[in-house]
Amino acid sequence: MGFDRRLSQSFQSLGFEGTRPVQGAVIPLAIDGHDVVACAETGTGKTLAFAVPILERLLTDKPGYGDPEREAYTRALILAPTRELAVQIEDSLVGLTYHTPVTTAPVFGGVDMGPQERALEAGVDIIVATPGRLMDHMRHNTTDLVRVQVLVLDEADRMMDMGFWPDVQRIMSALPPDRQTLLFSATLPGEIQRMATEMLRSPKYVQVGARGGAARTIDHQMVELESGAKTDWLASFAKRDADGPVLVFVRTKIGADRVARHLVAKGIRAAALHADRSQQDRLSAVEGFRSGKHPVLVATDIAARGLDIEGIAHVINYEVPDSPDTYVHRVGRTGRSGASGHAVTLVSPAELRSWRGVESTIGIRAR
Repeated sequence: MGFDRRLSQSFQSLGFEGTRPVQGAVIPLAIDGHDVVACAETGTGKTLAFAVPILERLLTDKPGYGDPEREAYTRALILAPTRELAVQIEDSLVGLTYHTPVTTAPVFGGVDMGPQERALEAGVDIIVATPGRLMDHMRHNTTDLVRVQVLVLDEADRMMDMGFWPDVQRIMSALPPDRQTLLFSATLPGEIQRMATEMLRSPKYVQVGARGGAARTIDHQMVELESGAKTDWLASFAKRDADGPVLVFVRTKIGADRVARHLVAKGIRAAALHADRSQQDRLSAVEGFRSGKHPVLVATDIAARGLDIEGIAHVINYEVPDSPDTYVHRVGRTGRSGASGHAVTLVSPAELRSWRGVESTIGIRAR
């Protein structure tokens, strides 16, 4: 496509050789200036689908970098539902901007606002933010969004599920009406579709894979057993059957701590991830899982979206998820980018009916 030389240099440094379907569909539309609504399975490479056109636009617009007439102000805003996802998007941008003068800054809660305020006041090009913390900065007048040219809503359905939608709408209303908007979501509930109709400008719709479906690279398994036997089954699986990192999803923060403690008592290196842990503890748990220090990570649904760790071999649903969408988001942590994955759901007799409903809605039949 003839990208800016500096961006192409980053592609080469990162070893990129081609595009994945969602990237090949979205990037040309976005570079042409269209608003885009993209619905795609998890793990399909959506971050590059919006990062690349943003960087191409920033690098080629006039006045450009090095031009004394160019002012320092925020030109692109990326909203994400969780701190973990914001950090991962920022990490991707650091790699893509290595050979460019483009500046980025993450803005999320759980850390001191001071360093974020200083970065924003300096006029960072791209902000990657969670809605709540960005609203804090807007209330304190520490960020200037009046010249944002591109807005990205990543994991839009998750932001709605987590109750961030009112903040998202307030943020959107504070941005220039002629901005470009790129919306990415694994599912497209009615409210998001209505918002796209009202607040986006004649958006182009991109559908990759089955809407709301799990990646076809995932093997689905159901294990029926009594509730009291689940933790022992999990410990046995982690010791004997797991051939790679294991991500375990539970419903509650107390449950995450309890299951992680049980695994540690059984001699299994495990960590817990949930909202009551400090930001540093959460980042430490994620990095420990990523590095192999903790082969098992026990998480609430705070990690069900946006946790992009290469090579997660197994996702274990400790309980049946409360909705088919939650199941899709959870198991989407494995089987990413074309790799094979394994999802196991532990089903008690009382949960069997709910599990059959998940299977029927998603269109799978677990072995």
